[in-house]
Amino acid sequence: MSQKSNYNIEWRVSQEPVHFEEALQFMQKRVEQIIAGEAREMIWLLEHPPVYTAGVSASDADLLAKSDIPVFKTNRGGKYTYHAPGMKIIYVMLDLKKFFAPEKPDVALFVKFLENWVIEILAEFGIKGEIKKGRVGIWVETPDGEKKIAALGIKLKKWVSYHGIAINIAPDMAGFKNIVPCGISEFGVTSMKDLGVKINRDFDEVVEKKFYSTALEMAKSGS
Repeated sequence: MSQKSNYNIEWRVSQEPVHFEEALQFMQKRVEQIIAGEAREMIWLLEHPPVYTAGVSASDADLLAKSDIPVFKTNRGGKYTYHAPGMKIIYVMLDLKKFFAPEKPDVALFVKFLENWVIEILAEFGIKGEIKKGRVGIWVETPDGEKKIAALGIKLKKWVSYHGIAINIAPDMAGFKNIVPCGISEFGVTSMKDLGVKINRDFDEVVEKKFYSTALEMAKSGS
């Protein structure tokens, strides 16, 4: 895995919510530009107005109730998920050939990197995030049992990634009631706010710092 000095990533932060369709069109165009060598890789931090998105393995049965929240089908991996203000979206448009150079790209290891990145972000705020075998996303222990605090879903085109991560900071959690989040019905969903954690520092700065430190640790470990 590449060292930090090899990165030439553009970090973009949107202060106002970006509509999902607009973000998707931007990502698709940017990925084409990255593939063609016409643009730098990008990590985009943003929030969306309330929206449900369905991945390639989404089942109609997982949309439990219709509401005024729009639904969009996407080509990312995964099932139904919910986005809303108060949820940090991290779109990763990275060339895995560069990310893993001089080794070959490894999709499973990239997903592991994303998971560890989220775990390190949460740890900065005193939250212990965990990976659960057979369950996508990052999970935390609560008085009511295990709950998901972050979702992951990516798509690759010619080894360039897009879509990415959603971390529940303080969204309106009621939106999750209309779907089976990520197709997992036996476990709940939580947020940093629900866990009693207040964000008293720049969350976006933590996200960027932990990206590089997590990549460096994985490079040192060789995994």
